[in-house]
Amino acid sequence: MKPIHRCSSELAAVRDEVRLELPLRYAGACDLALRYELIGDGQRLLIVAGGISAGRHVLASSPFAEPGWWQAQAGTFDLHRYRLLAIDWIGCDGSIDAPIDAADQADAIAALLIRLGAGSDAAFIGASYGGMVALQLAARHPERCGAILVISASASAHPFASALRSAQRRALDLGGEGAGVALARAMAMLTYRTPAEFADRFAERPRIENNRVRIGADDYLDHHGNRHAERMSAVAYRRLSESIDLHSIDPADVAIPATFAAADSDALVPTEDVEALAAAVPGSRYRTIHSRFGHDAFLKEEAQVAAIITEFLQSLENT
Repeated sequence: MKPIHRCSSELAAVRDEVRLELPLRYAGACDLALRYELIGDGQRLLIVAGGISAGRHVLASSPFAEPGWWQAQAGTFDLHRYRLLAIDWIGCDGSIDAPIDAADQADAIAALLIRLGAGSDAAFIGASYGGMVALQLAARHPERCGAILVISASASAHPFASALRSAQRRALDLGGEGAGVALARAMAMLTYRTPAEFADRFAERPRIENNRVRIGADDYLDHHGNRHAERMSAVAYRRLSESIDLHSIDPADVAIPATFAAADSDALVPTEDVEALAAAVPGSRYRTIHSRFGHDAFLKEEAQVAAIITEFLQSLENT
């Protein structure tokens, strides 16, 4: 049964930013404004991060009542025991038009932890791109992180997934702002989900409108593409998409307690890649999420993901 904790909207949260000068791997020294949000009044810090479109707003709170990107997990976290820390990815505002590495994100989080005076008992829950950054933090700054939970991320990007993202970036070349971002995001939505889900949701026959054929999924793709184009620039989309493909870590460099999870229908991050990573990290645990939602299972399979998070949090009590 999913644990029931006090609703996060009843708790206060803080949004702020810090100025950091960081030597980025490909962009050189950059003066950055790193934006973050803290929620909860517990003693132990949990860093939480999701995909490239997920920002610092994870859960609703008293001052920031809009639903967060992981609102489905609001009841999983005891926010009197933990404080959740999340950031807006560096580059998400389009201010850096150069390749950005997941290692750069990890370095930014490490610098933020120092500014916040966080101890070494912080833990990191990362899904998708956030899982890559969690791995980078574990490898590069183990003194800042006591344990990681990595969901739907592996040691490096799968070549097939990289090819799909490359095609999306070519859409940006053709359409640029607005139309290019919308098309790239629509293409990405096809990689986040599965044929089985589309067969169930969009089985209606094609229709003809204005002498053009429209299929059942067109409205869905248009909605997600246009919404994303309103939120993210072409530069930010390109650089964060590239960042996924640049990610690479040596499993031997992960020397802190680690739990890994993957969805059995994920075409972007195959389960065998995550299983292989877990097998190469001594003492780690591996869990499978059974889902028809593909890469988006960490957002859609609320109960299974809650159980994995709860198991991870319980393991922290013994460290």
